Amino acid sequence: MRTPNQLKKSLASHHLLHVMAAHSPLSARLAEEAGFDGLWASGFELSALYGLADVSLISMTQHLDMVRAMAEHSSLPIVADIDTGFGNAINVIYAIQQYERAGAAAVVIEDKTFPKVTSLVADGRQELLRTEEFQGKIRAAIATRRDPDLLVIARTEALIAGLGEEEALKRAAAYEAAGADMILIHSKQKTPDEVESFVRAWTGKAPIVIVPTAYPEMNEARIKALGKIAIVIYGNHAIRASVTAMKDVFARIQKDRGIQNVNRDIVSVEEVFRLQKMDQIKADEKRFLA
Repeated sequence: MRTPNQLKKSLASHHLLHVMAAHSPLSARLAEEAGFDGLWASGFELSALYGLADVSLISMTQHLDMVRAMAEHSSLPIVADIDTGFGNAINVIYAIQQYERAGAAAVVIEDKTFPKVTSLVADGRQELLRTEEFQGKIRAAIATRRDPDLLVIARTEALIAGLGEEEALKRAAAYEAAGADMILIHSKQKTPDEVESFVRAWTGKAPIVIVPTAYPEMNEARIKALGKIAIVIYGNHAIRASVTAMKDVFARIQKDRGIQNVNRDIVSVEEVFRLQKMDQIKADEKRFLA
């Protein structure tokens, strides 16, 4: 079984880690070939893959199966997005056991109530747990993990819920005190100002994780200038890229009433064969089939 050591060793190098969202073994393999440092096993992306809203409709079993499949097809460390932990602290205990066995290098647990509502939707219901209750979830996760290298990342949605920086900092400090290895701060503001202000004000020792989906101008230079951010997650770009490409290709085929034009602009069947490792299948057939 793979261990979480790879991610923890990468963090110890003090280089900013770039983690790409994935929702399938194929997207995981493409992210690895592109050179990313890790995979974000995104609940949002998997929900979208099933055509569902990201409101706790996808079960732990469905998400866990995808994490296992990605772990089998990519050597990158996996940061598992386990939302609220699928319930209370008792559910978190079971989730940690299962995700650790599946090969996750880290889990991210957020301080919303269950069922959650996706963070970036306009006028969404954003309800947070009491700080003490979420601390219990963090303590449960820390007590349950068998490998101390499995990172438990506490995600506070205080800024998403409109509670302000002071509440976000207070919660982050409480979560670090409960044992969280890292703090993920999330924001839906269109500029990085809110997150930058939080990071500058953060006095804890736990490194910061950000997901700059809503504020894309938060580039590497700007992140490094803050000095406290260890991981940047590109939280939904795999599924958005997939939707963009499919909509474009489908529309062109309809317009042209055939594939004669679009065929030259998409990857060949042979490239898909490569990603499927068909050469290995052929070699095994030659070796083993009578």
